[in-house]
Amino acid sequence: MNAHPPATPQLASHTSVPVSPLGEKLEALISGLPPDGVTLATILDHVGQEGLLLLTLFLTLIFLVPISIPGVSTVFGFAILMIGLSRLFNRPLWIPRRLAHRVLPTDKLRVAFTQSSQWVRRLERISRPHRLNGLVASPSARFLNNCALILGAALLMAPFGLVPFSNTFPALAILFLAVGLMQNDGLCILLGHCANLLTILYFTLLMVGGVAAILEAVRRLLALA
Repeated sequence: MNAHPPATPQLASHTSVPVSPLGEKLEALISGLPPDGVTLATILDHVGQEGLLLLTLFLTLIFLVPISIPGVSTVFGFAILMIGLSRLFNRPLWIPRRLAHRVLPTDKLRVAFTQSSQWVRRLERISRPHRLNGLVASPSARFLNNCALILGAALLMAPFGLVPFSNTFPALAILFLAVGLMQNDGLCILLGHCANLLTILYFTLLMVGGVAAILEAVRRLLALA
């Protein structure tokens, strides 16, 4: 008597990192979302441990459209951060149980994923495997690229959620890096690093502007006193 439950049909199609076509893999993942609610643990079960870059790509899409879903930036941003760390230290992915099993609304997620998947379609058309291979293949390049992935996730989780483009810039960095790593495309990797630098510059300007505004408010209050 077979005591094992039957295998889920969707699982076999996502157990390895795809080279191409990325868009079709993501569409299959989106269409396979449960109807009522979805957890990060459920999505991870579908992509498998070897599909972490596909999962990174998938989780990044939600931040490329102006749709606000409470709790998503914390759950997905932290997951991308842990994926980067697992790649950097060559360890299995670990996600806290509380975040892994938090239920998110499938209907809003599916709309956001579908709208933003056009970014992947565009990148898929222009990406070229093994282009600028020196930015991908060497051990030092792999270390730097995984650190950049971690940096992008940390920037994505920065407390600037209500500021325009505060999620878009780091999400683009992660998107470029994930596609570059999956396709071994050094140009996409380079664009990812540039997007990270642009995000740091943008956040620096926000903080400098915020400090200047606070100092100006304090000066006016002292002048009225």
